[in-house]
Amino acid sequence: MSTEDKIPHAEADDPAPAAAEGPVTQESAEDVQAADVALDTAGGAHAPSAVPVSSQSGDTGHREATVWQQIVHGNALVSVLAVLVALVLGGILIASTDSNVAKTGSYFFARPSDFLSALWNAMTRSYVALFQGSIFNPRQGFLPFLETMTVATPLICAALGVALAFRAGLFNIGAQGQVIISATLAAYAGFTWHLPFGLHILVVLVMGVLGGAAWGAIVGILKARTGAHEVIVTIMLNYVALFLLDYLLNTPAFRRPGEASPISPRLDETAAYPGIFPDSRLHLGFLVAVALCYGVWWLLNRSTVGFEFRAVGANPAAARTAGVNVPRATIVVMALAGALAGFGGVAQVAGTEKVLTGGVAAQIGFDSITVALLGRSTPWGTFFAGLLFGAFRAGAVQMQIQTGTPIDIVLVVQSLIVLFIAAPPLIRSIFGLNPGKKKKIKAPRRAAVATTTGGAK
Repeated sequence: MSTEDKIPHAEADDPAPAAAEGPVTQESAEDVQAADVALDTAGGAHAPSAVPVSSQSGDTGHREATVWQQIVHGNALVSVLAVLVALVLGGILIASTDSNVAKTGSYFFARPSDFLSALWNAMTRSYVALFQGSIFNPRQGFLPFLETMTVATPLICAALGVALAFRAGLFNIGAQGQVIISATLAAYAGFTWHLPFGLHILVVLVMGVLGGAAWGAIVGILKARTGAHEVIVTIMLNYVALFLLDYLLNTPAFRRPGEASPISPRLDETAAYPGIFPDSRLHLGFLVAVALCYGVWWLLNRSTVGFEFRAVGANPAAARTAGVNVPRATIVVMALAGALAGFGGVAQVAGTEKVLTGGVAAQIGFDSITVALLGRSTPWGTFFAGLLFGAFRAGAVQMQIQTGTPIDIVLVVQSLIVLFIAAPPLIRSIFGLNPGKKKKIKAPRRAAVATTTGGAK
C-alpha cells in the first residue's frame, strides 16, 4: 500500500487534527448526515429505518422525545384525562335534566347565548353541590370528605382484591360474593360472641377475612385443578352468597328477635371499629385500608411471591418453565384476593352499618371492579380511584337535594369513566397525544433527502 493511501487513515484515527479543525460548516454537517444515512441503509442496500442513526447512538433530542412519549403514553395521564372527559359528558347529561336548559333550548337558534349560559349554570350548580357533599362544605368544613373516606373504605379493600387478581392474570368478578360472605361471618361473630374490647374486634376481623379468603380459594382450586374459568365460577358464587345470606337472615340464628323483616341483631360495641373523628362515621377501617395498599404494593414489588404472581400473569407458560408452581400461585392469589375483599366486608358491617341486612354489600363488589380498572390494577392507583368513587357516592345525595339531579346520573358518569379507561387510543386522539406519529413522518423525510445526497456523491 502506498504512502498516500495511509495518510487518510492516520488522520481519521488521530484526534489531534480533528481538534484543530475550524467550526463545522453547513457542507460538513450535510456530509455527516449523509454518512449517517449511508450507515443506516448499508450504502442504499435496504430502506432507511424509522429511527435515524444519530438517534440510535444517543442523540439528546431523542431522549427528550422519549420522556415526552412516556408521559403521554403513561397510564396516569390517560386515567386523568378519561375522568375529565367523563365529567364533561356527565355534566352535559346533568344539564339536560334542568328545566331552564330545556326552556332556553326551545329558542336556541334565536339566542344561543341563553342556552349556553343555562347549560353552564346547570353544570356548575350540580358539580358544586357534588363537591360540597363530598369534599368541603362552608357550613360543615371538611366533614363531607370524612364521609367520602368512610364510603371509600370497603371499595378500596375490595378493589385491591380485584387488582391483585388482575396482576396475576385472573379476573376476580366475585368480590361481591366475597364481601357478602365475610360480612355474614363477621356479623355473626359480632352479635353472638360477647368478648372483651380489643379481642372482640380482632375475632370479627379474623372471621371476616377467613370467610372472604375461603370463598376466593374455592375459585382458585377449581381453576387450578379442573381448569374451570374463574369468571363463570365467581359470578355463580356471587349468587350463591347472596341467596345464602337471604336464607340465613330468615333463620333464628341470624334474625333479630321480634322483627318481621330480615335483619340481624346489632353488633356489640366491642365488635365495631372505633371511630377516628367525632361527629363523623369515619372509623379505623380506613387506616386498615391504607395499610393494605402498602402491603399489596410491597407484596407485588418487593417479595418473591409477588414476583411469581406477576410472572404468572405475564406468561404462565414461561413462569412454569422458570419453576413457578402455577396451580399453587393461582390458588394463593385467589385466596388473598378474597381476603382483601373480606376486609371490605368487615369494614362495611363492623364500621359503617353495624348490622347485617340483605343489602349490606350494596354494589361494593361490582364497583370495586371499576375502581381497580381506573387504578390500573396498582395499589395506590386503586386507593385514589376508590376515593374518587367514594366522593361520587357521598356527594350524589347532596347533589340531588340541592339541584334535583337524579342520583343515577352519577352511575352514568362512572360508566363513562370505565368506557374511556378501556379505550386509551380514543383519549389520546381526543387530546392529540400522538408524538410518535410525527416522529415517523419526519425521520423518513430526512433519510430520503440524505440518501439522495449520498447517491449523488
